[in-house]
Amino acid sequence: MKDARREAARAKLDRLLADHPVTEGMYVRIWGDHLIIGREEAFGPNGELEADDRVRLTALKTNSYGLSVRRHTGRWEKTPFTGTMDDLTHVIWSMMQHIVAPYT
Repeated sequence: MKDARREAARAKLDRLLADHPVTEGMYVRIWGDHLIIGREEAFGPNGELEADDRVRLTALKTNSYGLSVRRHTGRWEKTPFTGTMDDLTHVIWSMMQHIVAPYT
């Protein structure tokens, strides 16, 4: 994915997530061909906020992505879900609420 296209995809995903109560407050960052979605969560004895990546969309071809979830080991596990960004946000909202919900 080219830089301008990546940034446009990140901005669109950011808007989609912000407009839904399940994913409101989540961040989106670019890592190569991936759009990584996560939350800032309080960790450690002082409750310092740290980035906590949860799911990622991987560009497969124009307007098509694959969906992966981050395991407790830190590794990414592919899911069987692929489709447009809109399709995958609906999957996240309906089937992955437990993964993207805040810890508190």
